[in-house]
Amino acid sequence: MKKVLITGGAGFIGSHLAERCIAEGIAVAVVDDLSTGRLENLKPVEDSPLFRFYEGDIRADGVLESALEGCDTIIHLAARIGLKLVVQSSLATLETNVEGTESVFRAARKNRTNVLVASTSEVYGLATRIPSSEDDPITIGSPVRNRWSYAASKALDEFIALGNHRERGVPSTVVRLFNTVGPRQSGRYGMVVPTFVSQALSGEPLTVYGDGTQTRCFCHVRDVVGALIRLANEPSAAGQVFNLGNPVEVTINELARRVISMAGSSSEIRYVPHSTAYGEDFEEIARRVPDITRIRSAIGFTPKFGLDDILREVIAERSTPVAV
Repeated sequence: MKKVLITGGAGFIGSHLAERCIAEGIAVAVVDDLSTGRLENLKPVEDSPLFRFYEGDIRADGVLESALEGCDTIIHLAARIGLKLVVQSSLATLETNVEGTESVFRAARKNRTNVLVASTSEVYGLATRIPSSEDDPITIGSPVRNRWSYAASKALDEFIALGNHRERGVPSTVVRLFNTVGPRQSGRYGMVVPTFVSQALSGEPLTVYGDGTQTRCFCHVRDVVGALIRLANEPSAAGQVFNLGNPVEVTINELARRVISMAGSSSEIRYVPHSTAYGEDFEEIARRVPDITRIRSAIGFTPKFGLDDILREVIAERSTPVAV
């Protein structure tokens, strides 16, 4: 890569990716409509001669064409994410994600650019094979349950990416992210680590949905963006799907206890039924663990940071007074 277009680049992952690319001498164009992203996230790179920002919806005419000038790669991160937003409107989730990906590939075909599409571990749905590997069947729940609209939209994104690779000659790679966390992440849309840390630091009860026995795996955003760059630079990755995450599994109960301990908090844990938070039709995923054999083989990926590293950084960030 010499110049990359990052859609959704003012978001949590996108801003870290932009910063890492520029540190490696890669020019960056960012397109973001700022619906969930923030210009503040891009402050570390805003004055770099290698950086350009374009505000706009990637589905709008002309937005991508302007930003793509000189780019050889698109890393497509723009999406409607966060469980709260998804449950509120499944239709907006489907339209935003699928139409956005279609726009990216129209522009990529016209400009002959490579594409890396960020997908999600949510596409594994109710799968019972743990850890989940890329060729496993996808078991998405019923359409009457709104939460599955996000998984369905990202599965369609994957079909669009792989179809363009096979049938239209657009080198395309799909990456399924498993709970990327770290500094700059907002808890506004239901992200568990920043939410727990904010609650612990303010002495509020940590809100655990369900009984807390569900497990997740958390990967530091610095591990993730480094892997995204390496995959985008690896020609043999095109046409493939890769899990990207840290396979170390933790229950939400243990996560809450660890946050309380590391924050030096006196907070308690408060259990809230999923139905209270997300409605009666909500369906939870019991376990979500990545098999990272394929990405390890492709680019030698091994996570460098553990959960305690992540929590220390997030706690430190949120404990630091904001300068005025």
